Amino acid sequence: MYPLKFEHLYYEKIWGGRDLEKFRNDLPDGNIGESWDVACHKNGTSVICNGEFKGKKLDELIKEKSTEIMGTKLSKEWFPLLIKLINAKSDLSVQVHPNDEYAKKVENDMGKTEVWYVVDAKEEAALVVGTSGNCTKESLKEAIESGSLDKYMNRIPVKKGDVCLVRSGMIHAICGGVTIAEIQQNSDTTYRVYDYNRGRELHVEKALDVINLNLKGKKNKGIRVTKEGYEKTYFCLGRDFSLEVYDVLEKVTEKSDKERFYIFTCVDGEGEIIYKGGKEKISFGESILIPAALGEYTVKGKVKFIKSYVPDVNKVEREILDEISY
Repeated sequence: MYPLKFEHLYYEKIWGGRDLEKFRNDLPDGNIGESWDVACHKNGTSVICNGEFKGKKLDELIKEKSTEIMGTKLSKEWFPLLIKLINAKSDLSVQVHPNDEYAKKVENDMGKTEVWYVVDAKEEAALVVGTSGNCTKESLKEAIESGSLDKYMNRIPVKKGDVCLVRSGMIHAICGGVTIAEIQQNSDTTYRVYDYNRGRELHVEKALDVINLNLKGKKNKGIRVTKEGYEKTYFCLGRDFSLEVYDVLEKVTEKSDKERFYIFTCVDGEGEIIYKGGKEKISFGESILIPAALGEYTVKGKVKFIKSYVPDVNKVEREILDEISY
């Protein structure tokens, strides 16, 4: 096996823009809001664009090489993650995602918890994460109907490199002037609460069913560890995914995990992944899947990348404790 690259799946959105052209040369015409970069969903499936398996869909390759790609501990029946780049020229709808139980029952889909890494942000850019003030479901419904929802929105300023976790049930919105890398559960279920009178369907009743007003949004601080040649920051760790950011100054050498795959998303600079049998370039804005069976690899260059995967939580907790204990 080798590190897998994919064709970009682009989606035009009413709130999209052209900022992905800063680091992409294959952007189609239109206001492009989303690029699905690693996807295995009924609404979009990645196609491999490098090496022996070029031209093959990811779901087809998983059927053929399931354990080599997915590992020994992850289900071969459901690819667990969806990796996107989102470019918001204007504000996205105020929205919320259901949890697994509700989504399976009502939508025949998975729920969605996601995490945002800010790839780029214009001056005074912001994200909405959760509510503020004395907000109840009743007052929230009244504010939706009267168009005064903004008073309850927890709007936080953001800059490049900020990270925000958005749990299922948390009301949220990506505001204009932000480009983010989004790592999420493999789901495409969204309930719009408010859409700035743009004429699209709202899902207020379902949204009020799933909103959890006890969830408080904030920027994640992370736990940073300095190593020879690189720094690593642990930002999120949970049942659905782990997110770690590597800031490589020279190189980092690690091994793949036979139990699970990794996904690297480059958010600054460029480098190369060197493995037994070859190497692959990793460039700004690009995502690469590291198969479970890859073995030892080295990421070399001046490059910053997100490492996302479905973790063994206890294993990663022990790893973090080993790093910070004395």
